[in-house]
Amino acid sequence: MKTLFDRTRIGRLPMRNRFIRAAVTDRTYDGYISNAIIKNYAKLAESGVGAIVTGMTLVDGEEKILPIVALCSDSFVSGHWKLTEAVHKHDVRIIAQLAYIGSYTAVGNNGGLVAIAPSSVPNLVTGTPAREMRLGEIKLIQKKFADAAKCARNAGYDGVEIHAAHGLLMSQFLTPHYNQRTDEYGGSIENRTRMLVETHHVMREATGYDFPIWVKVNCTDGIPDGITDEDFDYICRTLKGIGADAIEISGNWTPHAFKSGAYFKDAAAKAAAENDIPVILTGGNRKLLDMTEILNGTKISFFGMARPFSREIAIIERFRREFEKNFANTSIYVM
Repeated sequence: MKTLFDRTRIGRLPMRNRFIRAAVTDRTYDGYISNAIIKNYAKLAESGVGAIVTGMTLVDGEEKILPIVALCSDSFVSGHWKLTEAVHKHDVRIIAQLAYIGSYTAVGNNGGLVAIAPSSVPNLVTGTPAREMRLGEIKLIQKKFADAAKCARNAGYDGVEIHAAHGLLMSQFLTPHYNQRTDEYGGSIENRTRMLVETHHVMREATGYDFPIWVKVNCTDGIPDGITDEDFDYICRTLKGIGADAIEISGNWTPHAFKSGAYFKDAAAKAAAENDIPVILTGGNRKLLDMTEILNGTKISFFGMARPFSREIAIIERFRREFEKNFANTSIYVM
């Protein structure tokens, strides 16, 4: 049987175990990696986690007015190189999560930047109005993702993750509420997925086919006119078909915040069963036994955790002691 401490792989990427630190936003006021951020990631690497996904990293210099790390030009590469070097010293993989935020944050009042979105629909969370993107802007954002992915490779990252969840720009293209376009990027789920597919394609061209690209998607938006179960199934099939290296499955976690157990287990299990692609389940992973049962009862292979690391940096070591004390000699864990 499988254990959470197996040495395994996500696609072509070797992994020391099945634990992944899911993204937590890193704050900075100029877009550059600070020494404090590097120290934080070094501590995470020391914790024994298998891989770390960085906080969302901006691909567009115009969004640098936001207090978030950026990787939108070569000038940012040296700082990111120091970060990846600090993580790699501990045999830990690190993935740069690339994002365009758009109307999800209140950018309308910051420096005169006007939020762009698939359609002119105010953001349900921030209330920020948005201007519908022109076709040329869609292609430009795709190129910015590709340029950032190339920078990430040059900075020593082990791969990148397209953030297409949690209501950011890529997620909005997938979601009927925000995407009310009538051209080739709107309407059917095939058209709403086009932005993500084309972005993945230009990123592959920029980085080569040996550089891992993961994608984080919602299985539920938790809003009126959000993606349907059928939409989610199509998105996962499409990501498998275009050669994504892994799918991290998340969603609107707010309704689940006080519940125990993995929030999106059923959706992730279905995606893993129907698609021959590594699936990372993120949201609500707290207990070693629960994750081990999911690992052996489904085809889900990896587990993302964010807040648990913030509360207990040594959680992987605690899990290892728990495993060795209570489970290592039981038949369920026999390889």
